[in-house]
Amino acid sequence: MFDAVKEKDNIVNWIRQYYKDNGATGVVIGLSGGKDSAVVSALFCEAIGPENVVGLTLPCHSKDKDAAGAKLVADHFGFELLNIDLTTVYDDFVGQIAKTGEYKEEDKSNSNINVKPRLRMAACYYMTQLLSASRGGLWLTTANSNACEKYVGYYTRGGDEVGDLYPIVNLTVKEVIAVGEILGVPEPVLHRAPDDGLSGMTDEEKMGISYEDVHKVIRGEEGVSPEAYEKIQKKHNANLYKLTKPNVLPVTVK
Repeated sequence: MFDAVKEKDNIVNWIRQYYKDNGATGVVIGLSGGKDSAVVSALFCEAIGPENVVGLTLPCHSKDKDAAGAKLVADHFGFELLNIDLTTVYDDFVGQIAKTGEYKEEDKSNSNINVKPRLRMAACYYMTQLLSASRGGLWLTTANSNACEKYVGYYTRGGDEVGDLYPIVNLTVKEVIAVGEILGVPEPVLHRAPDDGLSGMTDEEKMGISYEDVHKVIRGEEGVSPEAYEKIQKKHNANLYKLTKPNVLPVTVK
């Protein structure tokens, strides 16, 4: 049976040990206004102190509720929150791409959606280096994906799956919520329906599957319909390439 208190303590101790082993100082966390980044922020506040945590809101044609959720979390746990508006950066970027040729709107849809988390991760890494130089020490950033997202490939390669630490990658959505309750994450954020803040749909609407069913498949629990199981496994198999390391040419020269 999942023990949220024990798991929270395990992650906090793992973060502390990683920072000690690597001589790290602080962390930059991109906050979406949702549960995953909120729980990660809370874990780091307990592990290294809120004074060493900097959150970033990274709007890119985003909803106001995203920034409001991030501020609620930052105020609750007492860490610094900075805003870097990527809207014009994104607009300029896709504008430059448009100059390379004529493309159908439906062909550009996924590219337009996925470039946003890639821009956001670039901003996070920019800030880690900037804070390392300006405040001293070694600042790192995180990947906030959970086990359900990883299993079905619901993340952007080179975007939100990139980070120096992956604190909740082994927790399903259900388990993330349980740990968040132990940490005291504000309820409006912790129980907000997960969405990417990009497509205008919730995760479950976009994927056509429920995180509860994904949890059951991962943990080997009963209660998943054959149709749901097939859909989940199809997504998992189609996105296995995301879980592999980059294909590197074997060394042949001796």
